[in-house]
Amino acid sequence: MKKNYNTIPLSPSSIGLVLEGGGLRALFTSGVLDVFMENGIKFDAAVGVSAGVLFGCNYKSNQPGRALRYNIRYKDNPEYMSWRSLFRTGNYVNEHFSYHLLPYKYDPVDFQAYRENPMRFYAVCTDIDEGRPVYHEIDDAEGIGLRWMQASASMPLFARPVEIDGRHYLDGGITDSIPLKFIQSKGYRRNVVILTQPADYYKKKAHVGLAMKMFLKDYPKVAELMSIRHIMYNDQLDYIHSEFKKGDTFLICPDEKLDIGRLSLKEDKMRRVYEAGVKKAMSLLPQIKDFLDILR
Repeated sequence: MKKNYNTIPLSPSSIGLVLEGGGLRALFTSGVLDVFMENGIKFDAAVGVSAGVLFGCNYKSNQPGRALRYNIRYKDNPEYMSWRSLFRTGNYVNEHFSYHLLPYKYDPVDFQAYRENPMRFYAVCTDIDEGRPVYHEIDDAEGIGLRWMQASASMPLFARPVEIDGRHYLDGGITDSIPLKFIQSKGYRRNVVILTQPADYYKKKAHVGLAMKMFLKDYPKVAELMSIRHIMYNDQLDYIHSEFKKGDTFLICPDEKLDIGRLSLKEDKMRRVYEAGVKKAMSLLPQIKDFLDILR
């Protein structure tokens, strides 16, 4: 699928950040980003997909530890993520709790810090009516900004489509799982990419169960996209590795497959995945600083 982007000329030193999704696997990303924050590592722009957006927003608001903290604090609360919520509301991740109570009351986002941070922050969503990716810049996380984050992280079958201005959206990973080409098209020729799978991982064609087939009957374009998602994803991995070899991309990924499901809320696993991100980032810190210093 050909994607159209609006390119903005930037300084040759402008640096981008790409955040893959993967549900609770993205706690690895949170660990990496917390090390970045604690060491003053900054970027000019970031683009996130799904959980990469939900956890990446804490980087823009400069709130290290927040993603791990609230996931552990509310892991046993059925009003946060549960089958009960899915059956009652159509959303496994409860919309009211996660996008209204949590960011405003239970573990507030620092909306002012988010707004004042000059880093541009984009979320990838999938327009399910047209079957195409949509890249929305979230310059203010309050209100509609949270709605775009929710849309980016709304997985088929586990979430209802999110309506914004009459359009319907689901998880951005359906159409653009690792949006390196997008951030490059915006003028950021040097980028750091954080993956939530090991470097040698390649996606196999997914088995579509009966429940998913029933869900996708109402969304034929999504069904078509899901059938070829493994091809899109693996092509993106090939491109990322080629950019890494050229020296234009710094790649950060787990050393081995993370032992956690997308929706797993087991505390020991969440902590282990987060600590894997912290450890990986700390081990690469000198190389990351060298990569960034070359461009400054």
